[in-house]
Amino acid sequence: MLRLRTVAKVLPLAVALPACTLRMQPAEKPRPGTLVQLPKPPVPPRIYRLEHLDTLVQVPGRVLRIYPAARPVYEQLPAPTWVASKPTSAEEEESFLDFTVEEKRRLAQAGPRVQRTGRLLRLRPTAGREIRLVNIPAEDERNVSYEYLASLPHIRQWLLSVHLYEGGYYMLVDQRTGHRTQLLAPPVISPDGRHFVCGNSDVLARFEPSGLQLWSAEGSKPELLWERQTDWGCTNPRWLDNKTILFEQDFFDKGDVDTRVVRLKVIP
Repeated sequence: MLRLRTVAKVLPLAVALPACTLRMQPAEKPRPGTLVQLPKPPVPPRIYRLEHLDTLVQVPGRVLRIYPAARPVYEQLPAPTWVASKPTSAEEEESFLDFTVEEKRRLAQAGPRVQRTGRLLRLRPTAGREIRLVNIPAEDERNVSYEYLASLPHIRQWLLSVHLYEGGYYMLVDQRTGHRTQLLAPPVISPDGRHFVCGNSDVLARFEPSGLQLWSAEGSKPELLWERQTDWGCTNPRWLDNKTILFEQDFFDKGDVDTRVVRLKVIP
């Protein structure tokens, strides 16, 4: 009987020990999941990260937004034939300055109201006095040459390029009155003929101002609505519709000129 009581006392303790040992074991932790490496977002070109290239202050308190545009769309838009590309080499610049051959071809298509005799260019408006412009081939600041570029019947103007001793500008001559209008660059006319823009780019040499002009062509003479000189250039603007233009925006950055195609709504 004594042995049975002893076993009875020891048996509960022996049974309890395994249960206590199981409770003291550390709980199993779930295996960590496999991490997915997401691709890094593409880094836009530097010109897209320069915020001052995305706005144009038209008037105090009003800012026009500039948006990136697709080059294929830009290249499909019509470009004026009188907007020539600037020379990119010394050889091209020399032929560019000698404009007599190209001008002779244009004058042959201009009609009897536009004629050249030697250094004299004559323009005959319908209701104004004859315009006489004389080239002066001097080797100093007196140097000036007038190059006939085109007739623009949609806005009733003749377009001339005026070459100076250093630099130059463009000029419209009214086909009715002979009124002269100086421009920043050749005009690019909207599809409805009511407006035109002039955009210029010289961000590398800075001999000429870079910027953009908006003109109205509805009155008796062109009216400048607004203009802005910028530290970026506006090259070859083209009309997307009667209110919006696309152009190549040039910007001098880190010793070189970068370019992107952008969109700008110039008319509210």
